[in-house]
Amino acid sequence: MEGGGVAEKQASYTYWVRETREDAAPRPVPRKLSADDISKQPQPNTLGSVWNQAGTWEERNLNSWASNRIKAGTWEERNLNSWASNRIKELLKSMDSLEFSNGKAYINDVSKCSGDAFLVTVRNKKRVGYTYELTLKFKGEWLIQNENKKIKGHLDIPEFSFGELEDLQVEVSLSEEKDLAAKDKMQICKDLRTFLIPIREKLMDFEQELKDR
Repeated sequence: MEGGGVAEKQASYTYWVRETREDAAPRPVPRKLSADDISKQPQPNTLGSVWNQAGTWEERNLNSWASNRIKAGTWEERNLNSWASNRIKELLKSMDSLEFSNGKAYINDVSKCSGDAFLVTVRNKKRVGYTYELTLKFKGEWLIQNENKKIKGHLDIPEFSFGELEDLQVEVSLSEEKDLAAKDKMQICKDLRTFLIPIREKLMDFEQELKDR
């Protein structure tokens, strides 16, 4: 160019266009989807409800369903109060009388048999349990100062539970003790406490019957 200046290069661009050939694939033609086409489309997996398709946050209370499901398939509880109370009374009333060095006594009634017994089945395994407290009436006769005296009263057995029979205790109460000397009263109470052994044996029979149900 004139004046010895440097020629400025003009900016330019080019692009390539494919020439249409006879063997080229036809251009795609838009088509409206039918309801059948839409139903065949794969659906995305979502964790939420219909109103929460994005699965952002949703809380559901399943307490009722879970409780019913557990009870229906793995849990069963049976109340055995009536059977247990009647059976305990039958067993204790069947005890033989006891003879002592200066007397004898027998259980004539079970005036109190208060408690609960149950059997629970969990995953096909049985579990039993009970809690009771008892009062047994007794009648007896002792030779005191060369005279036969008839004595009656009751034996109280404080609350005991399944598997605790080795710790069983008995408390003796005499109905008529005003005419008894202190040493005679102590001896009679000592004699009556020996009922603890047959009482425990009868309750162990009851416990075994309960487990076998």
